[in-house]
Amino acid sequence: MFHGLDPLRELNPLSILVRLTIAMAFGGLIGLERERKGRPAGFRTYMLVCIGAALTMLLSQYEYDMLTTAWAGISGEVGIRTDVSRFGAQVINGIGFLGAGTIIVTGRQQVKGLTTAAGLWASACTGLAIGAGFYECVVLAFLLIFVVMRVLSHIETYIVESARNMNLYVEFESLDNMGEIIGRIKSQGVHIYDVDIDRGKRDHAQSPSAVFSLRLDRRQTHMQLIASIAELEYVQAIDEI
Repeated sequence: MFHGLDPLRELNPLSILVRLTIAMAFGGLIGLERERKGRPAGFRTYMLVCIGAALTMLLSQYEYDMLTTAWAGISGEVGIRTDVSRFGAQVINGIGFLGAGTIIVTGRQQVKGLTTAAGLWASACTGLAIGAGFYECVVLAFLLIFVVMRVLSHIETYIVESARNMNLYVEFESLDNMGEIIGRIKSQGVHIYDVDIDRGKRDHAQSPSAVFSLRLDRRQTHMQLIASIAELEYVQAIDEI
């Protein structure tokens, strides 16, 4: 594509330095948005994942180069056959272990960490492309990932806040309060199509709670509904999940 980059596609000290530096920079930039939001995998984690993936691809290229040059005689005698693409495949499989560690289900039945896990996987793929010297693909992929992580997050927030369906977690003093909470929700023109109740544990001083699956029948912001329910004196905590 761009012949001016051909020297950096070769396996030499300058090319290795450039590739690992790009991996460190791009991986860190992708993880920066997660770091600002206080996620468990952030700036340095993404950076290390991207560098590690690039290093793995460099190792694949090094092995192939050595088997076709310096090690050609020995490999021919011994009959060594290898598929250098296996290194990259193992990175893609192995990153699932790290990504799974960032996904949690909270006590409010809310799943968190999916975007972080997906970002780690994308960062690893970016590192593989950097290690292979596919610079054109790397730049385009990084720009798209960066847009998704930084720009589209605001659009996602707007879509969620303006959606007619919502899940609401409410924590209250006693199960006797359920009737009044349901009445307050229905008075706002909201349809309840599912309720998951947790009765709490008196021994651990845990208050009862419920997760309401709701559908707003008229134009109303989520915050207006939350504020209306929060006005009830026995509501201890409320959050959209």
